[in-house]
Amino acid sequence: MKKPLIFLFVLFIQFVNSQELALVKKNGKIGYISKDGNFKIEPQYKSAKSFSEGLAAVEDNGKWGFIDVKGTWVIPATFKDTKEFNSGIAVVQKDKDWVYINTKGEVQTPPPTEKLFDFNDGVAFIRQGKKVGLINSKMAIVLEPKYDQIKSFENGYARVENNKKWGIINTSGKELVEPVYDEIGNYFKNTTWARKDKTFGLVSSGNFIVVDGADKIWDFETQDLTYARKGGKIGFIDIKGNWTILPIYDKAKAFSKNLAPVCIGSKWGYINPKADFIIPPTYSDAEVFSTNGLAPVKEKNWGFINESGKLVIPTQYGITANSFVIALFVQQDKGFIDGIARVKNEGKWGFLRPDGTVLSNQWFENAELFSKSKERNTVSEVAAEKPKAETKPTAKSETKPATKTATKPVAKKKK
Repeated sequence: MKKPLIFLFVLFIQFVNSQELALVKKNGKIGYISKDGNFKIEPQYKSAKSFSEGLAAVEDNGKWGFIDVKGTWVIPATFKDTKEFNSGIAVVQKDKDWVYINTKGEVQTPPPTEKLFDFNDGVAFIRQGKKVGLINSKMAIVLEPKYDQIKSFENGYARVENNKKWGIINTSGKELVEPVYDEIGNYFKNTTWARKDKTFGLVSSGNFIVVDGADKIWDFETQDLTYARKGGKIGFIDIKGNWTILPIYDKAKAFSKNLAPVCIGSKWGYINPKADFIIPPTYSDAEVFSTNGLAPVKEKNWGFINESGKLVIPTQYGITANSFVIALFVQQDKGFIDGIARVKNEGKWGFLRPDGTVLSNQWFENAELFSKSKERNTVSEVAAEKPKAETKPTAKSETKPATKTATKPVAKKKK
């Protein structure tokens, strides 16, 4: 009879923690905080950029490289300049040339192109002669250069131009709207606004639907209503091109949470889809509601109201980005994003919670928006097992692959 054996059962599990970090500047040095208000990476860098896809570009002795969320160097600081990672690829300046690298720091060679462009939504532009096409992150051509221009992708769609006429493609290069329009908007629920000569309308299923009297239409955002201008006044149209709210306002912004900021004279308030004023026009400026039901409003400075119009955070803050912030602020950035709002008070920047308290009660010389990052962890479990008699023991191992959290990128064209 064989002597019982004890063997080890080893289980390796690798997983990814997704968290959000914000770049902040304190006492002249840059570090990164998490949403609990604690420093994930203590301020120590003279120059640095926000995290993207788990990596942040930081400067060391005049050269740039990339660190992970623990502050560990992943790609050594050997570059003259860097862009952020997107779709697993970053544009970096190596010596005098701009090149692509992957997250291991390995140089990637694209098809022939006169200029390198940042990746977004898994694709990047290539330019050959006067025409522009697309490549994917494997450096394979997705769309042969055929357009005069391709604008940045938004939610998987981009505006394209040929012979001064505009259309829309997706990331696979498929033409969704033929480039026959003099001007075109974003792509929302298979619909876009467009202009033919001096006529504005909506394009849906290949059909051009004229919007009566419109001389300008703005992009659809989160609801099936957008604002348009007629006779110098602003109203709202639906996704079929019908005027659902008459053009009687001097200014307007997008609907969100079934409320839209509108301006009469010099005062802003909020209407519902029936054009009823839910919040009277009393503010000098107003922005759209965030998903948490709060909207920035301005008297002399900015504060926040709830959907019933109650001022829940006093109007004592600034919300506009300064020159330190690399990314330009767009409309939806001026408010709460995933439960945090970036504000300025007495020359310092901080982050507000919805209850009006300041994250970790700290103010910084500068701060950028929170960006999602990834932290990889490996757990090893060792267990003893006694096999049955006459059974030959065999070692077992199981590996669970890491899961990746997708981030929504913002395309930037390299100048």
